[in-house]
Amino acid sequence: MKLEKITKNTDTRSRRHYDDACASAHALDLVGERWALLVMRELMLGPKRFSDLRESLPGISANVLTQRLEGLEAAGVLTRRKLPPPAAAQVYELTEWGYESEPIFQALGRWAARSPHHDPTLPFSTASLILSLRTMFDAKRAEGLDARIGLRVNDAETFLAHLADGRIEIARGPVDDADLVFTGAPPVMAGAIYGDQPLEDLESAGVLKIEGDRALAKRFVSLFPLPPKASLPSEERS
Repeated sequence: MKLEKITKNTDTRSRRHYDDACASAHALDLVGERWALLVMRELMLGPKRFSDLRESLPGISANVLTQRLEGLEAAGVLTRRKLPPPAAAQVYELTEWGYESEPIFQALGRWAARSPHHDPTLPFSTASLILSLRTMFDAKRAEGLDARIGLRVNDAETFLAHLADGRIEIARGPVDDADLVFTGAPPVMAGAIYGDQPLEDLESAGVLKIEGDRALAKRFVSLFPLPPKASLPSEERS
């Protein structure tokens, strides 16, 4: 006897579905539309206004962003609320379930970083930087380290990273009591951490500022090794 379908999706904004009971297929039903995952990525650090999301995702149109926000809200991944005065602005933020998706971004990030075709020179947002640090952190390299590192991004946002017991925690907050503070744009910080660009050269170019323990600065940028690149089929045959 065939199983009867006992639920019906009445959301008029629903799009094509895979009609597959696999949970992975359902995940793609929820967040598989173009830009959806990147919208979630940008909200992983906290709520944002519509204009902030557009600024963080320069390739998205206002119409597509509206569609993705509506779809993710209908799926229960995010919600919207109005900030109290004097801000009185509408913001979008992930639900508790939405925040549970961070390990997905970490797994995808580690896997895709191995791609021989990954282009690190493309735009890199603040959320991308912070999530990449959470993802690539190597506990063994940080063994015995207890430090507070401030990240001042574009002179606009500040984050405090606390390293202790082989773990890293990064959250928005003041950096006044940090042992070390980096100031710069996300691509510059990524270049220092992942691109082996000498700190002195970035400072001389005026794109990176380092305040505090310089020995700690050199150790900090070494704590996030990238996984080795995967071999292309042609390379494996040679």
